[in-house]
Amino acid sequence: MGHRRRAKEDGRLLMLIGIDASRATVTQRTGTEGYSLHIIRGLVAGGSEHRFRLFFRDDPPKDLVPSSDNVEQRVIRRPRLWTHTGLGPTVRREPLDVLFIPAHVVPWPGTGHTPAVFTAHDLGYMHYPDKHPILDRLYLSWSTRHSASAARRVIAVSKATAHDLTALLGVPAEKIRVVYSGIDESLCPVHDPHRLADVQQRLGIPGPYILHVGSVQPRKNLARLVEAFAQVADSVEGLSLVLAGRPEWGYRALLRRIRRLGLENRVLLPGYIPDKDLAALYSGALVYAFPSLYEGFGFPALEAMACGTPVVCANTSSLPELVGDAALTFAPTDVGALAAALRRLLTDEALRRTLVERGFERIKRFTWEACARATLDVLAEAAGI
Repeated sequence: MGHRRRAKEDGRLLMLIGIDASRATVTQRTGTEGYSLHIIRGLVAGGSEHRFRLFFRDDPPKDLVPSSDNVEQRVIRRPRLWTHTGLGPTVRREPLDVLFIPAHVVPWPGTGHTPAVFTAHDLGYMHYPDKHPILDRLYLSWSTRHSASAARRVIAVSKATAHDLTALLGVPAEKIRVVYSGIDESLCPVHDPHRLADVQQRLGIPGPYILHVGSVQPRKNLARLVEAFAQVADSVEGLSLVLAGRPEWGYRALLRRIRRLGLENRVLLPGYIPDKDLAALYSGALVYAFPSLYEGFGFPALEAMACGTPVVCANTSSLPELVGDAALTFAPTDVGALAAALRRLLTDEALRRTLVERGFERIKRFTWEACARATLDVLAEAAGI
């Protein structure tokens, strides 16, 4: 493949779009890594008139992105500081029309003659600095400021994130474009009782359950969720609380809180859940609980809606603009309000049906096709097309 833009027979300009695909190959993907994978697939599917150069730090799986003549996969092998010692020099040496950074950082000191577009997912480290390890907080502070400054355009995944970029980092509003993420189309209600029972049996879930999906860390506010569960555990016989996700910073402190409340046998921590089991896990839950203190884009709330599970979630950051009237909301620091919301959904079948129906309508607003289409527009704008 050559480089830089070229014209089609109808006179339209085609772009050579470089993408940092290093986060798309992560095995246990969280929200930003899932975003990276799905937006890359969406761009390739919806931008067939353009050419794409995907940069990896290791060999990608063969089925990661559909094979196509307009897609080049390039592996840059660097043991450390891959972005700054591998990706950056490569882009400066071989210019592109635009470089897209979906889930990482813009190379330092810059990208030379290639304009960059950076997706900002989350500024929660500024709202709740004590909920992040200090080294993570320092790196996030530097990388977000640098990327927002170096990029020609910044994609914010929600209006809340866009507001934070301007209010907290001083990023000019005219530089920011809000583009909502999508929801994985494979997530839909699972009705097969054998499939539901199989997933629950393998995860050690003995009966009805409230669900939370996400990494186990302080910002997710799971200690308050455990306290609220203690107040509603008697609402349904045999009720459990399932906290599904990778253990991270603060995990041991959460275990101590669970033991102090005497809930060792009622609060289950099955660890990271592979994609193939997510739909059944969401579908089998009585309620999805999302008490997070801060979310740039709250994927799990929408994923639960896609699977027909009613949602209670915090009324802060991006969550109100995402869930609208399709969830019960509460102040995330108010354990009593969270418990009351859980109890309502556990006991009010009419309310459950209403929220499920609203949820199905709500998720229609969030597709990867629409996200990719809007992202292509931002990339073209940054490239000056």
